[in-house]
Amino acid sequence: MQQYDYFYGTQAEQFSFYRIPKALFTEPTLREMSTDAKVLYGILLDRMSLSLKNHWLDAQNKVYIIFTVEEVMDALNCANQKATHLMVELEKHAGLIERKRQGLGRPNLIYVKNFAVTTNSKSCEKSDS
Repeated sequence: MQQYDYFYGTQAEQFSFYRIPKALFTEPTLREMSTDAKVLYGILLDRMSLSLKNHWLDAQNKVYIIFTVEEVMDALNCANQKATHLMVELEKHAGLIERKRQGLGRPNLIYVKNFAVTTNSKSCEKSDS
């Protein structure tokens, strides 16, 4: 077994972390998602800040990311089939992402959806104003 050293002083601040929303584990509609899909969603959320810095916004001002299946494979240390399955799970089963094809061998644009704000609540807010 590998022996690791302790953290000393300010070393405790040296790592960055992926944040996975607690609601993915507590909301009844999201609890059935696989843990791997929840981790991938956290990774995709992390990429949103890079997209914002790059001004990757579409005509409706929606932020998108570019994260290929190969990048999913690398991030989660998994095979192509598993990476593809996780993307389908997030898109088709959970509705947490939307992929837009660009064609001509270019990577898909991925819209990471904000599960805390549903489309129904937006329409209710608009009708209340």
